[in-house]
Amino acid sequence: MNSLVSAILVGLVAVFCMLDSRLLGRLNFEQPLVGATLVGLVLGDPATGLAVGAATELVSMGLVAVGAAVPPDMVLGGIVAAAFACLTDASVETAMTIAIPIAVLGQLLGIVFRSVIAVLTHRADAAIEQGRFKTATRMHIVVGTILYSLMYFLPVFFAVLLGTDAVQGFVSLIPEWLSKGLGVSAMLLTAYGLALLLSLMLDKKMAAFLFLGFLLSAYLELTVTAVSLIAVCVAVILLGVKYYRSADSGKASMAASADYDPLEDDE
Repeated sequence: MNSLVSAILVGLVAVFCMLDSRLLGRLNFEQPLVGATLVGLVLGDPATGLAVGAATELVSMGLVAVGAAVPPDMVLGGIVAAAFACLTDASVETAMTIAIPIAVLGQLLGIVFRSVIAVLTHRADAAIEQGRFKTATRMHIVVGTILYSLMYFLPVFFAVLLGTDAVQGFVSLIPEWLSKGLGVSAMLLTAYGLALLLSLMLDKKMAAFLFLGFLLSAYLELTVTAVSLIAVCVAVILLGVKYYRSADSGKASMAASADYDPLEDDE
């Protein structure tokens, strides 16, 4: 299999994984483990693809997209790393050295692309106001999907076709001011996205639990897993307390109804 065919196949795998959350309905294809394994299958080395995917999945478990924030694209990084390992017989550790730069590059491309594609939203809104609903549908489903597909296909295609040295050289060409600026914007988007989520979820009853989790993490230096397990225990305790109170109130109401005499109302 020559490099051109390999680049096309891996690029199509990347597009397929990207379509999972856009058109297919979240079937979990857009995961580093699944994407890298599919790359291994199309390149004839599923074991290597699975190994690289598992290593990339472990890295991505600590990356969470909150609101409009764009974390490093480990799906893109895992796909390119798996292709690199399958085509060059490199080890998983060696492949992971290329996964991180590709993931960061995917993060930068994602931020820029989402800023550009926002224009389609305004055009779709204008089309809806004018009653051109088919145009608005094409903007979202057809044009948006094509642009997203190109955003995934082109970097993967050229990364596999030109080789990892070219990719690392391209990443190193990104100016430091641009990388820092996009990094700051990503952090701002993270804070903004978290604020949006809290505005929808947070109320007076839940605020105490939010600050409790923050205090446990900040002052006791507990991990997210530890805080989550404590939260589960607290939820179980509160659920039991609520259940027993409901049971007691139910018994009291039944006792009151048993002693009720309708003739007493006539006196």
